Amino acid sequence: MHRSGLGRLGLHPAQAVVIGFAGAVIVGTLLLLLPISNAGPGSATFMEALFTATSAVCVTGHIIVDTPVFWSGFGQVIILVLIQVGGLGIMIFASLIGMSLARKMSIRSRVTAAAEARSVGLADVTGLIRRIVGITAMIEAAVFVALTLRFWLGYGYSLGDSAWYGVFHAVSSFNNAGFSTFSDNLVGFATDAWICLPIALAVILGGLGFPVMMQLRREFRHPLHWTMNTKLVLVGTATLLLIGTVLTCVIEWSNPQTLGGMSPAERVLAGFFHSVQTRTAGFNSVPIGEMNPETWLVSDILMFIGGGPAGTAGGIKVTTFLVLFFIMVTELRGEGAVNIFGKRLSRAVHRQAITIVLVSVAAVIAATGAIMLLTDLAIDRVLFEVISAFGTVGLSTGITADLPTAAQAILVALMFLGRIGPLTLGTAIALRQRRILYELPKERPVIG
Repeated sequence: MHRSGLGRLGLHPAQAVVIGFAGAVIVGTLLLLLPISNAGPGSATFMEALFTATSAVCVTGHIIVDTPVFWSGFGQVIILVLIQVGGLGIMIFASLIGMSLARKMSIRSRVTAAAEARSVGLADVTGLIRRIVGITAMIEAAVFVALTLRFWLGYGYSLGDSAWYGVFHAVSSFNNAGFSTFSDNLVGFATDAWICLPIALAVILGGLGFPVMMQLRREFRHPLHWTMNTKLVLVGTATLLLIGTVLTCVIEWSNPQTLGGMSPAERVLAGFFHSVQTRTAGFNSVPIGEMNPETWLVSDILMFIGGGPAGTAGGIKVTTFLVLFFIMVTELRGEGAVNIFGKRLSRAVHRQAITIVLVSVAAVIAATGAIMLLTDLAIDRVLFEVISAFGTVGLSTGITADLPTAAQAILVALMFLGRIGPLTLGTAIALRQRRILYELPKERPVIG
């Protein structure tokens, strides 16, 4: 039976995912280092290429150079391809290529692709991959058409330029990347619902995760059949979008640098758009650096939570956050089992959620402290930058390009960690999983 290169190495699926993403970053960096990728003379520096490639593969959107000015058309195409590959998932993309060439998948390839897609079985991995690709193509095509027509008919761009802007932002939005072909991102279109809403819709759909989108496609009219994961993602997404919109509008309503100069309807649109982007997309229609610190704090929380699992979103995931919330509610009530939407939560999920949150908090705190030691920046800006990188969001208060190389390297590591996921990365790094054949006596320390 045919086996892939990674399969012959006998790697754990989590290790294969990490190596796959790392390989894509390396290839992207090398391509962006080519002189043809640079719009100006010479070539990009290693950090410029590495930072951009990592940001694209990890669908973050953080930049240290102006994308439409610094990178040539070839370079922008490379970025677009890296976004698409990173959004689909390296192992899923590789499996798709293998299916096209060999018309079959090895068992190890099935296991690896299933692990990356968070699938529970191997019976129909090829069908799963086809559905993921189909959903991706359908949504991106619809957004592409809507944006192309608006750029062409509404702003007078040529059909060719409009099509390029349309396809770039369609791919970037559905994959929650936040890269834009405009130097001010989407600030010039802040009040244009025909631009902002299609992009926001693509971001939301990409942030739901493929398992949720596939179940909604099959059983949209039968909510009683929805899994706990689907219900958690939908309820959490709607709630966080509403909270983010309301708080952003309330805090920024009178800020002349952000929402203050708009009409009430335009302020709500801009507030909603910002709330959507904190779900790990990274587009901005108002200057983030001009926002009030209170808005940054709200954005920090939303970015840290992120979107749904097994999709293009980052963060600790809305399911992890809600699982911890229900664990807390259960403990406060003095109940035994954690029940969510009429189902009992597995105790193994408790440990996974706690582990992910603690590792994530540790990474954010360590990175924030390190960057503060390397710079003289205030903690609110540094924390925003760090959480944005870890959550693969890409929003910035404007300090990214001015950070020293060591600080930018920290953000590169955070973007990689945030895209792979702390649990996957930790499993990949572990040399082996030990099976304990004995149990120690129980003892209960005093808590609180």
